[in-house]
Amino acid sequence: MEMRNRRAVLMEFDLSKPQCYWFKKISEIPRGSRNEKAVSDFVVKFAEERNLKVKQDAAWNVIVDKPGSPGHEYDPVLILQAHMDMVCEKTSDSDHDFEKDPLDLYVEKGWLHARGTTLGGDDGNGVAYMLAVLDDDTLVHPPLECMFTTAEEIGLVGAQKLVPEDLHGDRLISLDGGGEHVTGLSSSGAATIHMSYEMKMEPASDPAYELYVYGLKGGHSAAMIDRERANALKLAARILEEAEGRGISLHLVSLDGGRKDNAITRESRILFTSSASYAELESSVKQSAAGIHEELQYSDEGFAAELKQKDPVSEQADGDSSAELLDFLYLIPDGFQHKSMAIPGLTLTSLNLGILYTDGNKAEMQILARSAIDSALDHMIGQVKKLSQYMGVQVQILGRYKGWNYKEDSDLRKKFAMVLEKHGEKLECHASHGGLECGIFSGMRPGIDIITFGPICLDVHSPEERLDLASFDRSYEMLREMITACAEQESN
Repeated sequence: MEMRNRRAVLMEFDLSKPQCYWFKKISEIPRGSRNEKAVSDFVVKFAEERNLKVKQDAAWNVIVDKPGSPGHEYDPVLILQAHMDMVCEKTSDSDHDFEKDPLDLYVEKGWLHARGTTLGGDDGNGVAYMLAVLDDDTLVHPPLECMFTTAEEIGLVGAQKLVPEDLHGDRLISLDGGGEHVTGLSSSGAATIHMSYEMKMEPASDPAYELYVYGLKGGHSAAMIDRERANALKLAARILEEAEGRGISLHLVSLDGGRKDNAITRESRILFTSSASYAELESSVKQSAAGIHEELQYSDEGFAAELKQKDPVSEQADGDSSAELLDFLYLIPDGFQHKSMAIPGLTLTSLNLGILYTDGNKAEMQILARSAIDSALDHMIGQVKKLSQYMGVQVQILGRYKGWNYKEDSDLRKKFAMVLEKHGEKLECHASHGGLECGIFSGMRPGIDIITFGPICLDVHSPEERLDLASFDRSYEMLREMITACAEQESN
């Protein structure tokens, strides 16, 4: 019977199954990002009780080594990896305390839920699988290195604390995947670019106005960056730049829009002064907005720009500061840049101006630049730095991690496909423009062969998150088969 038909079978959360048992155990331990010490200590104790070599670092990452099964002690090491932390979200009527309460698990129509909260299947599934594998003395396997990482959900923090010496294998199965018969091919590296501009202020006497740009769809700056969705910050700068091009003089007062650099900005507000009349300004805004409407009619049709008269202000940026900052926002590269020619539909490089606000006379801005290729990321950072240099903007790189670039020939991918074929399924390969811990590991160990894998888990990061228990069982059995397939024949 094909797997897609078997998915209709209702499953119970059977604690006699090792993967279910260990998922239940870790669900009793609060493990939100930055609160993983207890679950980290749990894994350490688990390893020590089984006389397995274990290392715990200052970031609470844990690495557990298990020797190869008889006859496979000297096979190449296979690395398994999952992150211990989870996203903590709950319904408005839930009184769950993520700092101390266990998750309240229940089953409904074959799906595992947590009552009123996220389930933590991302990536409790992978953690449970690794504990089950480490506890299984019947499995034929090569030497295993199981890596339990921390703070993945807030920027791959734990993985970045590891060092190359922590990785002893050239094959890695990341259990932070999903879809059962789906594997990743690549992920982007990223750099967080923070920019700061100090405006020179002067007394203001002209009327004050606010330009409000809104109605945009926004979205995740990796998944949605190729959809031609507009950035409200860039549009606001463009509208005012075009007003200046029509002979309207203006002075910036304050700017605001966007609070997350991984989200395309949906709204922005710019407060400014101008000696031009309201009618003249409104005409210019409408003229610019009409052109933008036409450009966005198939991607961001809800775009709107509104001009409001505001109460008088006492200070404004002087002419040079206003011109420099507005020019900078107008010219800074943003959005989709290049696509992959190897993987259809994959965005290769992008930038997202996701944060802009003023604090006194300082404008603070932040861009998240992404690429799977280091040199392309360097190029985008270089563009931002060079433009900033000309405009008097200070630049700081707050963080950076490497991408996982596409590897055409993958032995692990072939083994995964062979296992799936035995179960009547075909391998699906997806590439991501988002960031994964795989990128960090590939940067630490160039040439490492990586696949991602995991069961069907829907609506992750929300209280509606649910795990398909039939898929959870099947995926565990397929993982065991893949691990055994990675064990080489004993030498004669």
